[in-house]
Amino acid sequence: MTHIIAPSILSADFGNLQRDIEMINQSEADWFHLDIMDGHFVPNLSFGFPVVKAIANHAKKPIDIHLMIEKPDIYIERFAKEGNAAYLTVHYEACNHLHRTVALIHSLGVKAGVSLNPHTPIAVLVDILPFVDMVLLMSVNPGFGGQSFIEHTLLKIKQLKEIIDKNKYPVILQVDGGIGLDNYQQLLSAGANALVCGNSIFSSPNPMETIKKMKVFNPNI
Repeated sequence: MTHIIAPSILSADFGNLQRDIEMINQSEADWFHLDIMDGHFVPNLSFGFPVVKAIANHAKKPIDIHLMIEKPDIYIERFAKEGNAAYLTVHYEACNHLHRTVALIHSLGVKAGVSLNPHTPIAVLVDILPFVDMVLLMSVNPGFGGQSFIEHTLLKIKQLKEIIDKNKYPVILQVDGGIGLDNYQQLLSAGANALVCGNSIFSSPNPMETIKKMKVFNPNI
């Protein structure tokens, strides 16, 4: 499988949101990544149902929704439907009954992901990996765009990739935070196969060209 580039709408220009959505539609990006923040699980608010629905109405590529919220079960069905979600990811740290939450996502016809904060060890995933479609490793502390990549994440990617390969799990290994042209090759070499990129794409002089460059992987680098 070639790697996935998922631009994070959190870094888009919300005054020209449709323009940025069309840019992603026309680019070589694979998914739209939507970060939903509640001001409780993370110290920031992002956007809610009206914006999610507006994005879904214009997006021509799969939508990947990342719920950085407390009590996600309450909102999963609505985000899945209004966001026309292909993937919906919840945080391990926010779910008291993670298996039940994953089953709820699947019952809606949506693929399920589980995310870990930087301080959470991958060992907690052992019992849930057979049931999920994707794992999202946060490589910054969630809540704000434009943060610096936490280097320890490279070790976590390698460890998780080894477990996935050993058990032949059909799980996408996604990474989010501080990813740009200077380090994306390292992450792919370590075992990631889906990259969420926000600031590095939307703040670049030519976002479509930046996405095109990030679609090229040279394992010898």
